[in-house]
Amino acid sequence: MSRFDDVAKRFPGAGTLVKGIQILEYLADRKESCSSAELLSATRLPKATLYRLLGAMVEFGFVRHDKQNKTYTLGHRLIELGHGTAGAHDLRSAAEHELRRLAKELNETVSFAVMEQDRTIHVDVRIPSNPLAVKIDIGRNFEAIHSASGQAILASMAPHQVNGFLAHLTAEEKAKILANFAISRARGYTIAESKTIDGVLIIAVPVYGPSQMGNGAIVMTALADRIPHGRRHVIGRDLMEAARRVMGNIGSAPVSITPNPRRSRHVDEQLECVSAAGAIVGEGPVWDHRTNLLYWVDVTAPAFHVFDPKTQKNHATPSPHLVSALLPSDDGGMVAVTQNGLEKYNPITNALEELYDPERHLPSNRFNDAKTDRNGRIWAGTMSLDATMPSGSLYCFDEVTKAAARDGGFQVSNGLGWSPDDKKFYFVDSALGTVFSYDFNAKSGALSNKKSFLVFEPHEGKPDGICVDSAGNVWVALWDGWRVACYAPDGQLIREIDMPVPRPTSVCLGGADLKTLYITSASIRLPADVLEEAPLSGGLFRIQVDIAGQPTNEVRL
Repeated sequence: MSRFDDVAKRFPGAGTLVKGIQILEYLADRKESCSSAELLSATRLPKATLYRLLGAMVEFGFVRHDKQNKTYTLGHRLIELGHGTAGAHDLRSAAEHELRRLAKELNETVSFAVMEQDRTIHVDVRIPSNPLAVKIDIGRNFEAIHSASGQAILASMAPHQVNGFLAHLTAEEKAKILANFAISRARGYTIAESKTIDGVLIIAVPVYGPSQMGNGAIVMTALADRIPHGRRHVIGRDLMEAARRVMGNIGSAPVSITPNPRRSRHVDEQLECVSAAGAIVGEGPVWDHRTNLLYWVDVTAPAFHVFDPKTQKNHATPSPHLVSALLPSDDGGMVAVTQNGLEKYNPITNALEELYDPERHLPSNRFNDAKTDRNGRIWAGTMSLDATMPSGSLYCFDEVTKAAARDGGFQVSNGLGWSPDDKKFYFVDSALGTVFSYDFNAKSGALSNKKSFLVFEPHEGKPDGICVDSAGNVWVALWDGWRVACYAPDGQLIREIDMPVPRPTSVCLGGADLKTLYITSASIRLPADVLEEAPLSGGLFRIQVDIAGQPTNEVRL
């Protein structure tokens, strides 16, 4: 039974209307004029019925009849109705200016898609004069769960709203799509290859407003070989800024993602970029004393990185899902902190094996930074995927399969560290611009007497990853601060390292004498003009310091 027969059966009395719609849909899909013989063959309608319906639709302007060639096409009235419907989409109207601007600046096709039930429909398309631009027709629609625009929209929605879209998928398909959702939500945009046209790349960013407006997406579509990998993330950032302006205009999300201006042109002369890796969100540097290697990760272009100071080479291995930290373990391997909680990681085979996730019931959360204390316990903080909600907690894993929340209510859980005497524990909430200190009981892992150790104003940058040296000084990477800063145990600033990148993300002390400060950085959401000024964004840096760090602790398995 065709879907037209099914609809006619479910809605008695609508049979004639359904037959007319069947004709219109065939003409729309055909995209060119066709004869009555073709329509008879395609619709399988009785000849008399077909001609009666065509005559009525021609009369009302829904179908145009070329009497000379004896063919039929869609009529002007449908175009008029289509424009009226598109104009009724307030999100589309609000995005119109941004679509025109983006198509001109990117010189690629930019469209606006809206969610209608389980499909996404392109309701506005801007095609530049570029002869290689990909052509998209207004009205083109796809199953939301399998389209880039649909996945961008779904990734921004609450889990309970998405469950229905996932119900018909296999477990393997569901896991893959949820992993993609997590990456999209964490970085703010979706990058995918077209499933219908080979060699076409799609970048999409969600746009949402008040409930009566529904959900949409700004979408760029281009030939993949025209968009290098680095530029894809720049375009993702530009689409995000455009989406935020659209949402700001309708009172939904006026916040900018533009970084702070550079404080000065000074860069510490001793600072060295050891790998221009171009990471999207480089994070979690950890020195492995067993191999004399530095491990670090890229969170949102998920990958495990390893830097060998002896060969000066950095090697990256893709991860199947978000990863935020790697920690050496006492069995000679490593533990990865991922969107699935804790996983055993084999750095030789790159195999992952799930261990434990205390927040499996919170699919909109993910783990961020993590460290190991002297008793082999893992400490790790969680946060919402899009960093918008104070849903994060600080966990202590007494065992790799057992965890307890020690504190909560964090928005962007980040850096962790301990004083050399193990009496102080430090923990960062980047959204609050605060490094907290706690009194720490090394034996039990209990925390008490929470205080604000350092508080940063927005123009100073946001504290991100930290490490504590053997003298108890706290090193802080300042996201959007263009620098790394070192603070004495009493909170006094004792050193600043000016960086050539705006978003240093984390720090650790390594090397044979633990006097090499390694610094990771991010390139995510930086506009093109900032990347021109800071082309090493996403690189790995190092600099020699005077005071050694503390040895890396191994996870107790």
